[in-house]
Amino acid sequence: MNKKINKSDVLLMVVYFIISFSIQGLEYYNKDAMLKEYLLDFPTDLITISSIIFLFVFWLIPKFVKEKKYVLFAIFGIVILVTLTGIQFTVGYWTGENDWSKFPTGIDFVIDMINRGASDTAFPFALLLTKKFYEGQNQLLKFEKQQKENELKLLRSQIDPHFLFNNLNTLDSLIDSDAEKAKEYINRLSLIYRYLIKTKDAEVMELSDEIESAENYIFLIKTRFADDYDFKIVKLITLEDKFIPTGAVQALLENVVKHNKPNKHNSIKTVISITESVLKVSNIKSNIRAKNESFGTGLENLKARYKLLSDKDVLIINTDKEFIISIPIIKLIEEN
Repeated sequence: MNKKINKSDVLLMVVYFIISFSIQGLEYYNKDAMLKEYLLDFPTDLITISSIIFLFVFWLIPKFVKEKKYVLFAIFGIVILVTLTGIQFTVGYWTGENDWSKFPTGIDFVIDMINRGASDTAFPFALLLTKKFYEGQNQLLKFEKQQKENELKLLRSQIDPHFLFNNLNTLDSLIDSDAEKAKEYINRLSLIYRYLIKTKDAEVMELSDEIESAENYIFLIKTRFADDYDFKIVKLITLEDKFIPTGAVQALLENVVKHNKPNKHNSIKTVISITESVLKVSNIKSNIRAKNESFGTGLENLKARYKLLSDKDVLIINTDKEFIISIPIIKLIEEN
């Protein structure tokens, strides 16, 4: 469920309250309600019902139901219903100038407020939940479509004629100059293709596997460009039970090569640092722009994937001398 309030959520509630209060206004008119009932009851109803709905949809359900803390969900739900509905009921009781000797107390008050709160919020609550459900379904369909596009782009990137041509040229030169390194180059290239086949249907992969594949890709880059690019991987945590989108690290490495061409004296230094919550790739920027050659899915594609996989965003810092991109690490195992 999307935990963020969007304009259409607000619009839906506005339309509901306009219709509801129009009907309620006719009822007040027919019973000759006093002016203070109009001025106080409607705003109180609006604030109370909206508060209950949004607390349930955007706090209680995501926080407690998702984490399977059903007892806490029930306790907080009852407290919210009784408290807010109690305020609404008390205001309405006062504006209607009812007999305070008949005002419910104790357990009768609690039961009455639960019934009233559930009754008053049931329809708008169902409306909003249904809307969020179908939004989630549409988001899932978009994710599946995006995933297929990612698979195709990643496959195309690896069988791209430029990619194959450059690797064959590198192999050709290695065979004559360093046969052992040529064998290693073929082995690393085959590992990349094997990983590609293995992960073609995977939305995310374990970070350890992604780093291992990235190390193979770095070997290809270093072999092809010699000292033009310098990569360093800093692992500050263990990589088990941590995940990122499939092919994300390679896409970030490709971005470095795509946009930075080293000069004669300075290599493009890139550091991949991994912390508990993010994987960060930072590289110094070159004043010489590389040829327009791209092997990967691209940063925009990666950001789009994260919007579907996580509620955290990709962070990009782009200065005159340095480019830094931080991608969130995804944890699939829930801690109860």
